[in-house]
Amino acid sequence: MTTPFPFTAVVGQDDLRLALLLNAVSPAVGGVLVRGEKGTAKSTAVRALSALLPQVDVVPGCRFSCDPGSPDPACPDGPHEPGSGTARPARMVELPVGASEDRLVGALDIERALAEGVKAFEPGLLADAHRGILYVDEVNLLHDHLVDLLLDAAAMGASYVEREGVSVRHAARFLLVGTMNPEEGELRPQLLDRFGLTVEVAASREPDQRVEVVRRRLAHDDDPAAFAARWAEEEAAVRQRIVAARELLPSVRLGDGALRQIAATCAAFEVDGMRADIVMARTATALAAWAGRTDVLAEDVRQAALLALPHRRRRNPFDAPGLDEDKLDETLQEFAGPEEDDPDPDPDGGPGGGGGQPAPDDGAPQDGGSAAQPEAGDSGEPQPSGAGAGEQSAVRASEPFRTKVLSVPGLGEGASGRRSRARTEHGRTIGARRPRGALTKLHLAATVQAAAPHQRARGRSGPGLVVRRDDLRQAAREGREGNLVLFVVDASGSMAARQRMSAVKGAVLSLLLDAYQRRDKVGLVTFRGRDAQVALPPTSSVDAAAARLESLPTGGRTPLAAGLLKAHEVLRVERLRDPARRALVVVVTDGRATGKGAARNASGPGGGRATGGTEPVALAGRAARLFAAEGVASVVVDCESGPVRLGLAGQLASELGGTAVTLDELRADSIAGLVRDAQGTSRRAA
Repeated sequence: MTTPFPFTAVVGQDDLRLALLLNAVSPAVGGVLVRGEKGTAKSTAVRALSALLPQVDVVPGCRFSCDPGSPDPACPDGPHEPGSGTARPARMVELPVGASEDRLVGALDIERALAEGVKAFEPGLLADAHRGILYVDEVNLLHDHLVDLLLDAAAMGASYVEREGVSVRHAARFLLVGTMNPEEGELRPQLLDRFGLTVEVAASREPDQRVEVVRRRLAHDDDPAAFAARWAEEEAAVRQRIVAARELLPSVRLGDGALRQIAATCAAFEVDGMRADIVMARTATALAAWAGRTDVLAEDVRQAALLALPHRRRRNPFDAPGLDEDKLDETLQEFAGPEEDDPDPDPDGGPGGGGGQPAPDDGAPQDGGSAAQPEAGDSGEPQPSGAGAGEQSAVRASEPFRTKVLSVPGLGEGASGRRSRARTEHGRTIGARRPRGALTKLHLAATVQAAAPHQRARGRSGPGLVVRRDDLRQAAREGREGNLVLFVVDASGSMAARQRMSAVKGAVLSLLLDAYQRRDKVGLVTFRGRDAQVALPPTSSVDAAAARLESLPTGGRTPLAAGLLKAHEVLRVERLRDPARRALVVVVTDGRATGKGAARNASGPGGGRATGGTEPVALAGRAARLFAAEGVASVVVDCESGPVRLGLAGQLASELGGTAVTLDELRADSIAGLVRDAQGTSRRAA
């Protein structure tokens, strides 16, 4: 058994340590979501916390960890008589990103059902985590239906399983901790709200602190046992403080003044619903208990707001989480009660800040900005050599609008999502089939039906069913998949009118919002001047796509063929990485291909070799026919405006085998119907 890194040896990350400890004191706070860049000790701190939790008493032999003092009357292994139990350490259970629904909530024990003819429930990870920690690394990559089940159980304190003839309810109260890197995609706002607290973590920019991180990590790796022994005294002190705070918690008084400050703060930051108020109240109470006090002070309310509100006040999926601390202080001051002696809250969070470490470390301030924001010099759109003096600076996108369902026609087999129809592991059962490869989802009725006629010939004599490999049937299910939505955006001089480009960016941003909600991957190719650029390779982080779009400058020629060929190459590479994910190409242009740069850039996979005299529009048509030949679903957003219209975007859509739609039509018509029409046109042309 490996020796975990000691919790008290973690350098910096004060907010992270404090949030974890507050949940250890009061699990009713609702868990922690830890957001931050890779390599910031997120997983290390969570795994280290389990060693600090007090031991739990359990009923001997109970698979659901019932408390012997008050056993669950509905426990599937019960009923249990109250009495003495056995003590064991609190568990930390990890939920893998690729776990199945059966692994999470449990399911019918198929082996016993077939061999013994009895219905028996096999517990899942929710049962294992009861009265302990359930840890989900990369929670933003977890399938939506698993996240829904997980958060429902966390909110209700119980898991309900109704499937395959099994009806089971068991207690499932645990400390839920999720970690995520925002660059790999966000959680939906309604799921963010279900986590009690959230913290943003970032690596320190202070050299001395970074040196100490490396020194401790190397020391632990060289001799984990000796390193743990060096921190044993500090670990024991924090463990005792958690126990003391738990005992003090019922005695903590949350006065009317603190409640008014909590309510006023939530109202001032316009959070939805009442969950924020409740979580803030529980967090402030836990902070007071952690500090050894029986009264909640303004400093507790302030620290609770910093932990409980940033992820709840987001009004747009692309807004960076965070809290205006000046506004917070003004609100607290305005609604401070007469009993408050210190109207100016401690900016460091008051007693208990810093996670209860024996010696606080000097860390750099936590970065409250979005991890998806590009760094200086990394706008994703380098200055092309042919842009010329006519280049304009980036303009802001217009207000996004709601789009209708954009989907790829047919039936796919891609990753679970919320867009196009697909054969998936999760969804409604539409039939049964023989398994291709390993059996992943048994169709019980079809399996029994296949095996039943052969029981006499196989010599069945007991209650169990004699089942052979050929009898097994896989459940065929239909659900929704996520797609790759690849935007190919014209940023040339013909698009450079500020009002026009603002509307174009608003339209693309609206489609990005739709992709965010439907759990797609997105990519962004831009073209202008003499070249095309992959502004953002295919990713699940639509935040990053929105940031690159916002910083996109315009100007120069229109190398439309280069943009299409660059998009074709992106799809080719992505098809090798993820062959099951289907793509939808959204070309945003007026179709006015210009410039010799297009001819020089028109050689590529399947594009042939262009000569300097080839017309740019003809080159773009040749590049577009590559997509039509491969049956790639596509839509051209026609951005042409003015009294004279050449209809080049419509011509491009015809070459692509897709459909052209104006910006106004993008608001009103069903894009799904347009894509189906485009795909039908492509098949008829073939």
